[in-house]
Amino acid sequence: MELAQRVQALTPSSTLAITAKAKELKQEGHDVIGLGAGEPDFNTPQYILEAAKKAMDEGMTKYTPSGGIPELRKAIVDKLKRDQDLTYEEDQVIVTTGAKHALFTLFQVLLNPGDEVVIPAPYWVSYPEQVKLAGGKPVFVSAEENNDFKLTKDQLKSAISPKTKAVIINSPSNPTGMMYSREELEALGEVAKEEDLLVVSDEIYEKLIYTEDPHVSMAQLSEDLYNRTIIINGVSKSHSMTGWRIGYAVGDKAIIKAMTSMASHSTSNPTSIAQYGALAAYTNSEEEVERMRDAFSERLDAFYEKLTRLPGVSCVKPKGAFYLFPNVKEAAVNCGFRDVDDFVKTLLEEEKVALVPGSGFGAEENVRLSYATSMDNLDEAAERIKTFIENHQK
Repeated sequence: MELAQRVQALTPSSTLAITAKAKELKQEGHDVIGLGAGEPDFNTPQYILEAAKKAMDEGMTKYTPSGGIPELRKAIVDKLKRDQDLTYEEDQVIVTTGAKHALFTLFQVLLNPGDEVVIPAPYWVSYPEQVKLAGGKPVFVSAEENNDFKLTKDQLKSAISPKTKAVIINSPSNPTGMMYSREELEALGEVAKEEDLLVVSDEIYEKLIYTEDPHVSMAQLSEDLYNRTIIINGVSKSHSMTGWRIGYAVGDKAIIKAMTSMASHSTSNPTSIAQYGALAAYTNSEEEVERMRDAFSERLDAFYEKLTRLPGVSCVKPKGAFYLFPNVKEAAVNCGFRDVDDFVKTLLEEEKVALVPGSGFGAEENVRLSYATSMDNLDEAAERIKTFIENHQK
């Protein structure tokens, strides 16, 4: 039986072969160091675990409203006021089965066939696929490495057509770890206003920032941008709750209402117990969040120094998230590989270090390395990569 065209149009993830090979090597008994993790290596804080258990003990195990329990939506409203001085009402919030589901549902209710969404590259791998699944067309704009992989005002203007409906801004970014300043967002916001674009502001890494520069949301900049911005966020990265699958979208009431209606016919509601865990995350101290952030900051400094000493490797130092996105094109060429994908594949086979090739993120000269692992693993990975390059250099 022939599959639906929408599924046939999806681009296979370039990370699958590496992931599968790494698992195979581990099963064979090899000591594989995986630097592909997109999640913190810390357990969920104890107070969240206890809140979830309490919810189970008290029978909070039934269906909830499709848009999330009122207590959690109120906690999200309070969080946005506390952190960013943004004022929302509860009917401007939908709680979803992870931030990924928030994005998926948004594109489903927003896009008609042929509508275009501007996506700066490098990009998170699911953005273009979700746009395509909604019948839309991803329009890629290469954000230059010498501009810290960030989209410029002129680039955005040049990418717009009569069919452009939205632009995605991910700050801090996966895979680059870069973040936009207020001035950079204001410049992009001018274009969004002039061209009547919706701004999809993915802020899932906003608590993991290693600089004095504050996180800024497009919605903070003006009343117009507040009205045309949909904030996407969740507790997965900030509170090490990736498996709990709780995210949310905040913004225009009509869009949120449509998303809630669609969710009622897809997931029914986010998991009840996980919602109570997320409620605890947003109504307690952020001491554990700060402890995790401090650990990531220490790892970043140490690993960045080792990585940038490697021959043929250059890297812009990120300001947030937990990824490094070095350019390894020179190293790959000097080592005789046809491209970076081949470099990554052979590194895994010979030195048992798993990286994610940048081709899956729209950047063929780069690789993504996660430092969401122990310092010992990072030190050993750096040594293995160094040995690999030295053994292959011509």
